[in-house]
Amino acid sequence: MTTADVEHMYQTQIQRLAREEQLRLVAIIVSTLAQNTTPEPAPKRSIIDLRGLGKEIWEGIDAQEYINKLRDE
Repeated sequence: MTTADVEHMYQTQIQRLAREEQLRLVAIIVSTLAQNTTPEPAPKRSIIDLRGLGKEIWEGIDAQEYINKLRDE
């Protein structure tokens, strides 16, 4: 349904309702939306997405020296 369709429905049907009927309609819509709120599933991720993450932490550090230091501890 397009925005134009919604506007047309409002002007031809909803706007003509009495104030109390409009409020009741709003309450029904809000209640329905509140009941149907389910979180959208998180997008699936790949381990490959993590490639390069945190590489700035290791800048200027020689990997072999780091391993040797860990072994000496």
